[in-house]
Amino acid sequence: MAADEHPSFAVATIKPRDPNGRGGLAVAGDEVGFYSVSVLELITFAYSGNRAQLVGGPDWIREARYDIDGKADIEGKPNLAQQKEMAQKLLADRFQLKFHRGIREQPVYAIRVAKGGPKLAPAADPSGETEEDAAGHGVETTRTYTSASIAYFASMTQMLFFVDRPLVDQTGLTGRYDFKLRYTYDEAHATDPNAPPGLFTAVQEQLGLKLEPTKAPVEVFAIDSVERPGEN
Repeated sequence: MAADEHPSFAVATIKPRDPNGRGGLAVAGDEVGFYSVSVLELITFAYSGNRAQLVGGPDWIREARYDIDGKADIEGKPNLAQQKEMAQKLLADRFQLKFHRGIREQPVYAIRVAKGGPKLAPAADPSGETEEDAAGHGVETTRTYTSASIAYFASMTQMLFFVDRPLVDQTGLTGRYDFKLRYTYDEAHATDPNAPPGLFTAVQEQLGLKLEPTKAPVEVFAIDSVERPGEN
């Protein structure tokens, strides 16, 4: 799909899902699916936020889970920004979501440059599309970022790992970079001396950055109203 397009769901089926089911996002061509997703998770994906940034709303937006299958109204595979835009429109149309934004000081993880400076290669194609790929086995994972900003890295990292506090970019780095991050999900499993470190250590050793707990003003999303989706 052309990067300047603004897709919506031409059609979307929303069905209740077992809350214990395994979830995820699947994109194949112009078909986009969210599986075992709560409305809270859909909002944080759509607006690149964190659960701690969501204020108010009924309990069911955190507890009820849904399978969403849909098709874009524009031919081609939507990129990540377009997938988020589709989710925003779906939330407004099918869940009747209304909210307002504000600023509140909250606990965060600040991304800062570590001693010795960043270990990031400038992007080979800084005007190219940002891409992120993951591969791994067991508790070990390698994530590869292409033409990625630190803001993009922060958004993806908080979505994958942190539910208690958002990540805030305080590096001052404004470029795009190509880099890899190899880590172990659970440091308790890293008994093999050849195994990669946990996330915090990997970020510092491999990227020359650090994640530090602190407090900072962050944007919050205060829910005014939201409704359960109607029958398909």
